[in-house]
Amino acid sequence: MDPRDHWRQVYETKQPGEVSWFQDSPSPSLEALDRIDANPSQSLVDIGAGASVLADALLDRGWSDITLVDIAEPALDAVRRRLGARADQAHWEIADIRHWRPTRTYDIWHDRAVFHFLTTPDERQAYRRALLAGTHPGSHVIVATFALDGPDKCSGLPVHRYDAAGLSAELGDDFVPVADWIETHITPWGSDQRFQWAVFRRA
Repeated sequence: MDPRDHWRQVYETKQPGEVSWFQDSPSPSLEALDRIDANPSQSLVDIGAGASVLADALLDRGWSDITLVDIAEPALDAVRRRLGARADQAHWEIADIRHWRPTRTYDIWHDRAVFHFLTTPDERQAYRRALLAGTHPGSHVIVATFALDGPDKCSGLPVHRYDAAGLSAELGDDFVPVADWIETHITPWGSDQRFQWAVFRRA
């Protein structure tokens, strides 16, 4: 199945609490932003935003330049409905990261659990091209993937697991490691999932 069809089907047929990556609060992402002293005057792009409540939390904090990118239109539609009138305060991009080319740069690139779905070198190179187009020197890049002891599949799809060194090697010398840590995510049904988080600064 085409990845676009897969993710559209997921968001059309499942409720938020029926998917493993569901979070009542985007605390891990907010904590990552706090680590780099991010502030609402900055611009942020959320890669693979899905139906996450991160946009809600950022708007609550006073952010005014946020862009949500996802392959599945139903996911972004769910966020728009939830935000109501506030939806106009965000920018929306329905796009496959393997083919998306940002037309602007962002101060912060945030990706919780897209990169690990890119299981071939060509897909990861395509991601890196988008990353280079969408950041500028001094931009921060926040990436979270399944850790080496995390699941080897998600939503029925294979993933590529990473440690911090592996993520750094994939992003390349343009991105300088700033911090890394492990998070244990608890799924709605009580299972543990180990995530590798890493922050980079574009040189």
